[in-house]
Amino acid sequence: MTDRREIDRIVDAALDEDAPWGDLTGEILIPEDATATAELVAREPGVYSGVAVFEAAFRLVDARIRVEAFAGDGDRFGAGDVLARVAGSARGILRAERVALNLVQRMSGIATLTSTYVAAVAGTRARIVDTRKTTPGLRSLERQAVRDGGGRNHRRSLSDAIMAKDNHLAVLTAGGRDLATALREARERMPHTAHLEVEVDRVDQIDAVLAGGADTIMLDNFSLGQLREGVARIDGRAVVEASGGVTIDTVADIAATGVDVISVGALTHSVRSLDLGLDVVVEPGAS
Repeated sequence: MTDRREIDRIVDAALDEDAPWGDLTGEILIPEDATATAELVAREPGVYSGVAVFEAAFRLVDARIRVEAFAGDGDRFGAGDVLARVAGSARGILRAERVALNLVQRMSGIATLTSTYVAAVAGTRARIVDTRKTTPGLRSLERQAVRDGGGRNHRRSLSDAIMAKDNHLAVLTAGGRDLATALREARERMPHTAHLEVEVDRVDQIDAVLAGGADTIMLDNFSLGQLREGVARIDGRAVVEASGGVTIDTVADIAATGVDVISVGALTHSVRSLDLGLDVVVEPGAS
């Protein structure tokens, strides 16, 4: 689960963005002492993500609002299922509603999509991982959603690992510099705990990258035949990652080539938020 302090930081910023000078509608229309109960209801099936995020939106508006969770992170649910219930200040519930929904709808959308990719590669050695193609400011939550969907996380940030992509290699080998030598020299400057990943877009780059000491080799936009050739050439000497053009229709075939990791940018950059609603519960006989 994402650290509570990180959740509070993100949710607090979202609440401030949504009501920088208060909720004018709630303050004008809703009596200050009015209370309400509302339920988080699924309009479609999926995988839930964002239990603590949903709770934080209401807590940060009014700590007296009670939030009861009926589903946990990673739980599957059906259309019509009640995932949580909130009760307390009507003004507070209505002020927090949009932020709470925006975040858990997106997180649940990511978890649901991730789960379909994970299911598609079941029985293979391949792990489904995310990328840095995340919504600015929401990376922690989106990475959690990937985990809740059964996926794994790639590096969190530029600070976490050394990952030489095509543009890095173009600069590194400018003037005809030997790639293997350049990578070996880079390894000498690396902290001993760091990981070196190198992206290649041609099979004939693999030998030099292996000679340079790469821990992971990313085969970018390779055909299925090239992926099989790349896996055979690497032969266990580095972790093999496939990336580029991965879709739910192609991921099973990619996994079958024997790669260790499949990175899927679509998990976070092209996902559709799940349809969840917050419905005020009207007690029988209430007027």
